[in-house]
Amino acid sequence: MKRTNKHLKASWTRLLFLLLLAAVGPSQSAQKALDRTQTVEPAQSKVVERSKYQINLKLNFDLRSYAGSERVRWINRGDRSTAVLYFHLYSNLRVAQPTPASSSNSAALVVAEADEPRIEVTEVRSAADNERLAFVLDDQGTTLRVNLREAVAPGGSAEVLVSFKGSVPEIDPEETSITTHVIKQVSAALRGEREIRRARDINFRCRGLMLLGTSYPVLAVHEGDEWQRKIEPSVGDLIFNEVADYEVSVEAAAGVVVFTSATELAQKSEGETIRAYTGAALRDFAIVAGRDLRVEEAVVGNTTLRSIFLPQHERAGKRVLTAGTNALRIFTSRFGPPPFKTINIAEVPLVAGLGSTEFAGLVVIASAFYVDFDSAAMRNLPEIIREQRPSLEQSLEWTVGHLVAHQWWGAAVGNNPAREPVLDEALSCWSALLYYREVYGEQQAATVLDDQLLGVYRVYRTFGGEDMDANRSARDYRNSFQYAAIVATKGAMMFVELERLLGEEKFFAALQSYYKANLFEIAELDDLRGAFIAEAPIEQRRTVARTFNRWLASKRGDEDIAKPDPELAKSLGLPAIPGKEKSGDRNAFSAFARVGKFFWQQMTRIR
Repeated sequence: MKRTNKHLKASWTRLLFLLLLAAVGPSQSAQKALDRTQTVEPAQSKVVERSKYQINLKLNFDLRSYAGSERVRWINRGDRSTAVLYFHLYSNLRVAQPTPASSSNSAALVVAEADEPRIEVTEVRSAADNERLAFVLDDQGTTLRVNLREAVAPGGSAEVLVSFKGSVPEIDPEETSITTHVIKQVSAALRGEREIRRARDINFRCRGLMLLGTSYPVLAVHEGDEWQRKIEPSVGDLIFNEVADYEVSVEAAAGVVVFTSATELAQKSEGETIRAYTGAALRDFAIVAGRDLRVEEAVVGNTTLRSIFLPQHERAGKRVLTAGTNALRIFTSRFGPPPFKTINIAEVPLVAGLGSTEFAGLVVIASAFYVDFDSAAMRNLPEIIREQRPSLEQSLEWTVGHLVAHQWWGAAVGNNPAREPVLDEALSCWSALLYYREVYGEQQAATVLDDQLLGVYRVYRTFGGEDMDANRSARDYRNSFQYAAIVATKGAMMFVELERLLGEEKFFAALQSYYKANLFEIAELDDLRGAFIAEAPIEQRRTVARTFNRWLASKRGDEDIAKPDPELAKSLGLPAIPGKEKSGDRNAFSAFARVGKFFWQQMTRIR
């Protein structure tokens, strides 16, 4: 994938002067893909007994708190008996715990703790006889250990009743603005600042909306006979769960609208405060709530796709619905039907540094990127951001495709995002590229490939970023800029090369085989590699294995994508040797003046 100087200059031109025409409908190639949806056989349902959650949640939206109880059934699929259950309390994760050495430090600790979400377990009982069970909190309050009275034999099950309550912080709206998002990305690129996902990133209230990403105790993954208790904070996803069936009731005040990962059982009458939801084979259960939310929906096959947005973002919300519907049809045709009856795409005021996040059945995009460039409010944004309308709108559409793809790669087919983030992230980014190819054709897909993937790597290297292996643990990547350049770009380009090598028919046969074999399971990189090797002709199998190694396990990005561009660095006022300036030598605003419109365009990407 080595690019000539001429091609690189053309790429920079596209990046600097990206002008996209508004799409009025899918292209002819996309229509053919959509037509294929009618002929695809549904994925084989895996009829197995799963863990189950029956949750009753009472939400106090105004006080930013909730109380709940859950009946949890766990099935021992290991080879040994166990008398202990472990649950994650993700909301109690703290990235850094200050040590109070004085009363002033103690006061600061109280203030800091108020800015974090929290879950408190109040009681655990046996569902069989309602007797109390002993429990303790381990791992700085992030793990709930429940001691059972009797061991659970292999193949057996246990049911417990857990009572809990929790709260979430109020996020300062300034943390969620488009300008703050851009400044955060500039700082990451220029200074290499480390980003670590916090529990408050997905559990908060802000601008009249509430996100509850981890509002209940959830069983830790039981792999073999070992409980995966450790939570590794990084720039990647925090949540790592097995699939389970959910029955959830949510009580909220009249006027508070609630959307979740699951399907609402029945349309409730106006003023009703308790809503019931059900979902099968979900890896998590997230909630979005607010008093002033709008929704538009479309049905594709057996799945309802919803776009959830604030009234002032109606135009962007409708664009999201159009893109999401096309993505759902294309991916259903190419990969197999998703096992979810409802997929919600919601805007939420996410904090800077987190442009989007995904749960099973519910994906979230930062409100900052729901920009209506025709509104009067746009006059309050810097002109240099207003000039990035084409870039922002393309980035929003790309992100919709990427997030919808996560319902296949990450939700339906699970993986450990801390250990092997390339599995779901690379496949989802490549799937977004597939979306563009099917909807707009090869030429537009090539442009988007350069803008959203190759261009990110070139900018990353030009600003002094180090080439790395793409199959590392998430904790090895410093921030979302590096994560996107290495994990997303190099991983997605591996799939581009595999399709070129195998041809369309065998390539998609391998993906479909991987999907069916690992549906509702936790896949590993060897499972993906094995699916492609199995589909390849004997004479190509070694080449397929080498393709995986070249893109994921070696540092060949400069050779396969592009080297740092000294001319670009000079034109943007960067040091002759990238990375030589100290972090305190410049601030984000002074850097803006030098890097100009091009860097702003890159930094308005949703990461």
